[in-house]
Amino acid sequence: MSTLYYILLFLVSVVVTLGGCALFTNAIEWLGKRLGISEGAVGSIFAAIGTTLPETSIPIIAIFFGESPEEIDVGLGAILGAPFMLSTLVLPILALLVVLYARAGKRTGQFHLNYRDVLTDLTFFMIGYLVALGCAFERSRLIHLIAAGGLICLYIYYMKLKFAPAEAGEGGELDPLIFDKTATTPSHLMIAFQALLGLGGLILGAHLFVMAAESMAGLFSMSPLILTLLIAPLATELPEMSNSFLWLYRKKDKLAVANVTGAMVFQGTLPVSLGLIGTEWVIAPSALTTMVLAVQAVGLCLLQILLGGRWRPWLLGAGALFYIGYTIYLYAS
Repeated sequence: MSTLYYILLFLVSVVVTLGGCALFTNAIEWLGKRLGISEGAVGSIFAAIGTTLPETSIPIIAIFFGESPEEIDVGLGAILGAPFMLSTLVLPILALLVVLYARAGKRTGQFHLNYRDVLTDLTFFMIGYLVALGCAFERSRLIHLIAAGGLICLYIYYMKLKFAPAEAGEGGELDPLIFDKTATTPSHLMIAFQALLGLGGLILGAHLFVMAAESMAGLFSMSPLILTLLIAPLATELPEMSNSFLWLYRKKDKLAVANVTGAMVFQGTLPVSLGLIGTEWVIAPSALTTMVLAVQAVGLCLLQILLGGRWRPWLLGAGALFYIGYTIYLYAS
């Protein structure tokens, strides 16, 4: 097929993703309000788990139903590529958007966050991902299984912490539910229907994006490693990015950032535990590098909060240098 076809497929995937994003974010905000749950839990649990479904399906299928070593590598690449993408590309893009929206007069030039919640998310991610990194240097199957069980328990404990009641006045006014604009308080059934339809749009859009990316990679003889570590995660992180960009534009910084940091906690624990259970967890040096870079990028995010009490967009955006540098390294090698 022609390059024009793949370009059109890419554009369709973006349109479908953005449509799904509008439906999903609107519904998930109403779900949080109806259940009386904090914005932190809405973004870091409901939105994060919902939008991580596309990339989580890749390692499950590749690891547990794949029949070749190449398919196992694809599964591991999907597991390791997602945290790397979120920490070194998505968070810096959020920082860039804060600056751009501020210059356009749409908002202020600083994040408005509960940094205690951000600190919790990043700390849980670091604990889980350092365990995963340590297991790459340990060949004991028993230790891998114990670590997998520990990571699952870690995420369950994280969810328990996050499900705190919403603070009084948190979140402000919501836009009417898109599928029921006349209702002052839409029903749970209508909210769920819209959320599921939006989620379906996000997954379909990501799937179309993956098809376009894989086809373009084959057309240009791109390395499978670049595809699994950079291209596929970029496609499957499209839901998180779209949701967060929209929330940031609407000045809902807590939801925007929690969606990303919550996804990082999920990706650094549950998919990793699947990898530890279903594979020998033998990580190639180039893939191991993404783990180290993700830990370094998140470490700098934590350091900003611990030393300065907040994120500075220009400094957070500098984390993209990890992604750019690694991309250049892969293309050069």
